[in-house]
Amino acid sequence: MPEAERPALRRLATARRVAKHRLSRRNIGRRGQLIGLTAALAAAAGTTAVGVSSSATGPAPTSTGLSPSQADALTAARIDRRDLGSRDSSRIDLSLAATRKAAADKAAKQRAARLATNATLTERRALALASAKAVAARKAAAKAKALAAAKAAALAKAKAAAAKAKAAPKIVLPTTGYHLTARFDQAGGRWAHNHTGLDFAAPMGTPVRSVMAGEVIQADYEGAYGRQVKVRHADGTVTSYSHMSEFDVSVGDSVSAGSKVGAIGMTGNTTGPHVHFEVLPGGGSPIDPEPWLREHGVNP
Repeated sequence: MPEAERPALRRLATARRVAKHRLSRRNIGRRGQLIGLTAALAAAAGTTAVGVSSSATGPAPTSTGLSPSQADALTAARIDRRDLGSRDSSRIDLSLAATRKAAADKAAKQRAARLATNATLTERRALALASAKAVAARKAAAKAKALAAAKAAALAKAKAAAAKAKAAPKIVLPTTGYHLTARFDQAGGRWAHNHTGLDFAAPMGTPVRSVMAGEVIQADYEGAYGRQVKVRHADGTVTSYSHMSEFDVSVGDSVSAGSKVGAIGMTGNTTGPHVHFEVLPGGGSPIDPEPWLREHGVNP
């Protein structure tokens, strides 16, 4: 039995005992009234003895000497007494049923309230979980987007570098704004032997550039050649740049095609500002630079 129903049932049992006690007292009073009524009826009929059962519901008297009307009245009184007792019992049963129903309704309401509370908590937990999942999904999406953007940027940078390298010239002429003043194997009183390169005459300070990518193997003052820079290229060929007014590289530097190595000058044995350019295959004896330059794609 639910704990909530016990106080109500105790109150109902107490009420039932009180009602039973009241009914017993009422029956005793009515029994006395019935005896008095019977005695009065017997006296009116001229009888001298009346026998009545001590029990309200016991056997009928053995000899009453009542007239039919008196007997009917007595029977009606007995029926009324029985009906009254039945009504009292019915009232108690109805009261008990009502109390039980009220207790059951109260318990049902309490269960419904608990279920509603649990449903609300479940709904709140579900909403919190959904919100947490949404936040995690947004963070994951943002992280993935950032990674994709970084990857795209790195790829674009690599493509740009590759395009730049592809677009960069593989070979250039050693200077610009020049005119040739001496060619390979040309004789003249200015040289101890025939000329060993090409002379590119240009204004003082005009940049002198490495014709191809390579490594600087010399940057020093070299007697009649004045300030001289030599660059070794990938195939082992060495190019030489002489009579410069300054150095812009040091030994060990890596240069690309077009990198500045110095400037037009008049150092060493020279009569005017120019750069003396030589090509030395494998670092050996010089060859004619003109056909070599044309073979590599430039025409001096």
